[in-house]
Amino acid sequence: MATQCSPSIFLRFKVIIPLLCLLSIGDMSCSAKSNSKTSNGLQYGFYKHSCPRAELIVHQGVRKAVVEEARMAASLLRLHFHDCFVQGCDGSLLLKTVSGVIESEQEAAPNLNSVRGFDVIDSIKAALESECPGVVSCADILAMAARDSIAVGGGPQYSVLLGRLDSRTANKALANKNLPGFNFNVSDLVASFANVGLSAQDMVALSGGHTIGKAGCDKFAERLTPNSDDPAPLDSSYRKYLSQLCPDGANTETDVNLDVKTPIRFDNAYYSNLLKNRGLLHSDQVLYSTPGFSHDQVLRYAHSNQAWFSDFVRSMTKMGSLDPITAYDQGEIRKNCGYIN
Repeated sequence: MATQCSPSIFLRFKVIIPLLCLLSIGDMSCSAKSNSKTSNGLQYGFYKHSCPRAELIVHQGVRKAVVEEARMAASLLRLHFHDCFVQGCDGSLLLKTVSGVIESEQEAAPNLNSVRGFDVIDSIKAALESECPGVVSCADILAMAARDSIAVGGGPQYSVLLGRLDSRTANKALANKNLPGFNFNVSDLVASFANVGLSAQDMVALSGGHTIGKAGCDKFAERLTPNSDDPAPLDSSYRKYLSQLCPDGANTETDVNLDVKTPIRFDNAYYSNLLKNRGLLHSDQVLYSTPGFSHDQVLRYAHSNQAWFSDFVRSMTKMGSLDPITAYDQGEIRKNCGYIN
């Protein structure tokens, strides 16, 4: 079941983007970023002239979706992650299976019956096609939607590099290979992130995205049975609480908040939970339970929301810049995000 929230949730958390910024979000006048291109062809304010209201339209679509269902913020953020980890940030995750042409990444094991929010992306795409036909790519929509999902939950507001084109291919096999698993240890996580060009520090910072969202009982059922050999055990009271939510273990069709403290607030409670052995997934708790760099980084973030926000934005920008397509002989701007033109 998805947690519902009303528009007042944003007022309570005081996370509405200031009106001045909201009115000028299309030209990025809220930031000091220039419009100069980066080495990979992306730039800030990319749609300033070709579709001035593009970023505002995306923001409005995201905010509407999250007001209707708070969980959608995490779902949209996850779409961007799972897209970028497979052949770069190119919108390939959005492609549906077409016999003999496309084998969808949505059918890969880490995504199957798990990734969601495609209807929100389609709705935003339709609004953009009405405003400026053939201008805004689906890959850029994913990047903007992730950024706005973070902001509406109280997270950092930042400018996003744009100018990606959409791929004409998907790679289900690579999705099965590249996407991190919920049962990974720190060494597995480091290798998974390094495989796409992200550092160990990026891994710990980006893992904090689990401060919002949910996971099914099957993703942590094994942790509900005490195990003296478990390197990342659950706090006993938390384990008891989870056992009540998942009485039949992996067979319980229940989704549980990843952050037991502030489940729809984008903050550093994810890290402070780890200090109390309240990381829902094995891959969460090992970050603190494993001695070394990840343990130290978790401590730093648990004690400084500002430090985490700063590093998170830096790592998100880095991840969002993985292997973008910027040449029209290699990509396109899809009319429908689920299908190539």
